[in-house]
Amino acid sequence: MMGLRVPERSPGSRILGVGAYRPTRVVDNDEICARIDSSDEWIRRRSGIVSRRIAGPGESVVSMAVDSARKAMAQAGTDPAEVGMVLLATMSFLEQAPAAAPRVAHLLGARSAGSLDIGAACSGFCYALGLADSLVRSGDARTVLVIGSEKMSDIIDPDDRGTAFLFGDGAGAVVVGPSDTPGIGPVVWGSDGERHHVIAHDRTWLDVRDTAGPWPTLRMAGPEVFRWATRAVPEMSRQALEKAGLEVADIAAFIPHQANARIIDAAATSLRLAPHTVVARDVVTAGNTSAASIPLAMDELLSQGTLSSGDLALLAGFGAGLAHAAQVVALP
Repeated sequence: MMGLRVPERSPGSRILGVGAYRPTRVVDNDEICARIDSSDEWIRRRSGIVSRRIAGPGESVVSMAVDSARKAMAQAGTDPAEVGMVLLATMSFLEQAPAAAPRVAHLLGARSAGSLDIGAACSGFCYALGLADSLVRSGDARTVLVIGSEKMSDIIDPDDRGTAFLFGDGAGAVVVGPSDTPGIGPVVWGSDGERHHVIAHDRTWLDVRDTAGPWPTLRMAGPEVFRWATRAVPEMSRQALEKAGLEVADIAAFIPHQANARIIDAAATSLRLAPHTVVARDVVTAGNTSAASIPLAMDELLSQGTLSSGDLALLAGFGAGLAHAAQVVALP
């Protein structure tokens, strides 16, 4: 029997470039509070959020994804024809079919690339990055675009006190390509579907079809999510470090999903990060941008000039599902 031919494998993969897109409109807490019973002081104390970006009519999940990906490709020096796969992590694209990723690939000029959407909510970017690493190392795709793009304002009720102040819009992207040495560590991922209800839409599309009523919007059991996240993030982060053969002190940056400053601070404290480790707090001016939050925060940290190429960053995504994922990466 003739054996199957397999692609030539790569010893590792790494992030070659990062790009971000932030909508033009900035919305502060006072504007949010005009529609909910809250205050700027309460929002800052409970979440750390001061403002967030809200996309306008001309800014969509697809257009923001394209803009962030173009910047990442420019930084990496990647031609569209080199892209073998486009992975788009999103929970706010409103069309069930077709997916958004093929449109993104087309607009980028990556006409021969495979493409698919990944629906792992706020952990979607880390899931997609883990898949990209495997694709590149296996030889099935030489270059992979990993994008997180969200227009959360489309699925949030501006009158809901529990969620209206938390979320923002935006997109971030990275280019992943082959490397002689590993630049993306093993991914640690998991889920707890028994608690799917703690972050979920309040109605189904069938409800909309069959009965008169409001548009389905995201609801969250805040205290339960907080308790889960403050336990899960340090736990999976330690596992990701162990699988990568690293110690906490080896990490130059901690870039968790930007859900809430209190969760970020609690995780950083639990991990006992070294004094030199930079902690991403993009949530202060971006809000929670779900799958886009980690690449947006990575881009922001790199733009500050305090990190160097090759520095190690611990990424940790967590959210609806409940799903989580973490890995260590070398920064471009």
